Amino acid sequence: MSYTPRLKEKYQKEIVPKLNEQFGYKTIMQVPRLVKISINQGVGSATQDKKLVDNAVNEMTIISGQKAVPTIARKSISNFKLREFMPIGARVTLRDRKMYEFLDRLITVALPRVRDFKGINDKSFDGRGNYSLGIKEQIIFPEIDIDKVNKITGLDITFVTTAKTDAEAYALLKELGLPFKNIKN
Repeated sequence: MSYTPRLKEKYQKEIVPKLNEQFGYKTIMQVPRLVKISINQGVGSATQDKKLVDNAVNEMTIISGQKAVPTIARKSISNFKLREFMPIGARVTLRDRKMYEFLDRLITVALPRVRDFKGINDKSFDGRGNYSLGIKEQIIFPEIDIDKVNKITGLDITFVTTAKTDAEAYALLKELGLPFKNIKN
């Protein structure tokens, strides 16, 4: 007996037929699906304090449930006191079960904890069916102990889908439960 995340089951049973009906695909394999979620956190003051990158990697590991890796500077920039190969952030890529579990926690627990939350912007699609979301504070995740946080930093979350257009990706993410703003023109 294996465990299937709640959102994956919902995708297979409810979302695939609904999207197939809405866009009229020839085969079920054409229905867009979520491939991966990439989480990235840049630590701007990592040039002065090396422990901030270690803290970011630990926090990212706690948030995602998967080991995060530090990101390395590709080239030196003297104005920013940045050297080549210096660690400057953390990133993690989630797929399959961990991806659906993270998405479920993001939608049901973390986003409602954002102050004055009215929904996420629907303008952050890239034209190829991928969506990026920026979060200003990592402390919206309940796994993070606020007392142990040295510095509040934001993180970028990118949802990579197999959708060909932004409309298909929007429909997929809306059905998965992402709370987009209702903009009335």
